[in-house]
Amino acid sequence: MARVLLHVCCAPCSPWVVETLRREGEVALYYFNPNIHPETEWRARLAELERWAKDIGLPLVVEEYGAPEWFARVKGMEAAPERGARCEVCFDMRLERAAAKAAELGFERYGTVLTVSPHKNAAAVNRIGAQHGQARGVEFIAADWKKKEGYKITTLMARAEGFYRQDYCGCVYSRRAEKVDHGA
Repeated sequence: MARVLLHVCCAPCSPWVVETLRREGEVALYYFNPNIHPETEWRARLAELERWAKDIGLPLVVEEYGAPEWFARVKGMEAAPERGARCEVCFDMRLERAAAKAAELGFERYGTVLTVSPHKNAAAVNRIGAQHGQARGVEFIAADWKKKEGYKITTLMARAEGFYRQDYCGCVYSRRAEKVDHGA
């Protein structure tokens, strides 16, 4: 059974993906999300994830907040539309770090829950994830987790867990652009 390091943005986006991957092997969660703003929101999402990871007995690897580096990378893209170039830079930053951490910790595979969201471009996430996995010698789990009712299933699971659920994707620009109702 392969060991998987799974990048997670928040607890509500994770249950169905985690349940699916646990059937295939050992899973550890990885929280690196310097895009989440403000830091109080980053901490709220982390606290919920820590509680859930403990409840289901999964290890959780947490990176420092890192917002200054994220803001530096997206500088000049503040007005870019959602699902555009700024999002790809954000995916790149998070998946690059996830691939590096997977390699460092000896995981054979890594993936992300990002594609469970209907607001994320799965093709871009999968392309970027595969590139970083190949560069680090770690297989990337390419998936569009929202397909086959994955988004609906994970939303129902999140509701059943009573998860804290934010009303925007995470970055200050997504918060400004849209208040997203994630259905929970």
